[in-house]
Amino acid sequence: MAEPLILARDLVKEYRLEGYTVPALRGVSIAIEPGEFVAVMGPSGSGKSTFMNLLGCLDTPTSGEYFLAGEKVSALPGDALAAIRNRRIGFVFQSFNLLPRTSALENVELPLIYSGCPVAERRERARQKLVEVGIADRAQHQPAQLSGGQQQRVAIARALVNNPVLILADEPTGALDTRTGFEVMALFQALNRRGMTIVLVTHERDIAGFAGRIVGFRDGHIIEDRRAVPHDAQAMLAEVSTEVA
Repeated sequence: MAEPLILARDLVKEYRLEGYTVPALRGVSIAIEPGEFVAVMGPSGSGKSTFMNLLGCLDTPTSGEYFLAGEKVSALPGDALAAIRNRRIGFVFQSFNLLPRTSALENVELPLIYSGCPVAERRERARQKLVEVGIADRAQHQPAQLSGGQQQRVAIARALVNNPVLILADEPTGALDTRTGFEVMALFQALNRRGMTIVLVTHERDIAGFAGRIVGFRDGHIIEDRRAVPHDAQAMLAEVSTEVA
């Protein structure tokens, strides 16, 4: 059996606030295999965002272990975590996080600049990712000249440009209308069919329904972990188009 891409053992995260200890995660253990599409759900304060921050090497656990692609990253220093974030993980956020006065192409190039990629190579790789997400014709447009869905495609291209092993998406459809949200989920499903591992945080059960596995959090614990037959985002997008027509 293949080694899990993500392996968490008894993850605990506590925060100190004004002399009090606030538990965010209370001994979370989970394994996620390469090529899975996992939706993480839970109410505010459930621990799902803390869990995603640990998976993304944006924070470290109070105790427990986290392995990414077989490497124990839970105890690595900050500079090593930064290198892992840049090389192995692609991030997609609700607010897109694009530089406003920078073209779509230049936004996609950013992770390659941080990794020291030569100019010609990074420009070509960024162009290829814009083609992959279907927005190559907007390469020279700045974010203000793009729709929300187009901005999210640029953000996804940026997440992919370093050829990560994992995409972490935090409420990626939260700022989008229904049709555009389906377009983004269809793109995620297409990437997943090509083997990309995706972990997506959402508070919308309809969006979680596009994943093949649903993990629910409450009070710092996993209370649900089940396989699911994912909805076909492309088919649902076609239905919406028919209704509009």
